[in-house]
Amino acid sequence: QVQLVESGGGSVQAGGSLSVSCRASGYMFGTYCMGWFRQAPGKEREGVALIDTEGTTTYADSVKGRFTISKDNAKNTLYLQMNSLKPEDTAMYYCAADFWRCSVRRTDLRYWGQGTQVTVSS
Repeated sequence: QVQLVESGGGSVQAGGSLSVSCRASGYMFGTYCMGWFRQAPGKEREGVALIDTEGTTTYADSVKGRFTISKDNAKNTLYLQMNSLKPEDTAMYYCAADFWRCSVRRTDLRYWGQGTQVTVSS
């Protein structure tokens, strides 16, 4: 079965950088689009960044120019590099994958990881 396991994250001061990774297994990695999503306490889950099977990336307006999504097909791993972090970036970050629900505006992708916490202090 499809498994997504996030790692990385942690705590950092505003203006700092963090990266998170997502190791995928159980399917042909390059055949699904993958994305990063986040959910802060009391808020709805939202899309952060998505990369499709061709490597095309899209970002939420709130993170454009600060976050970079990438993947390594040989390692079955998805990455999110987060720079210039702000306190409002504090959330649980999830990776997700799907065959066709490939939009950063969607939060109903089929497969999800368990999440990793990112905390940004002011």
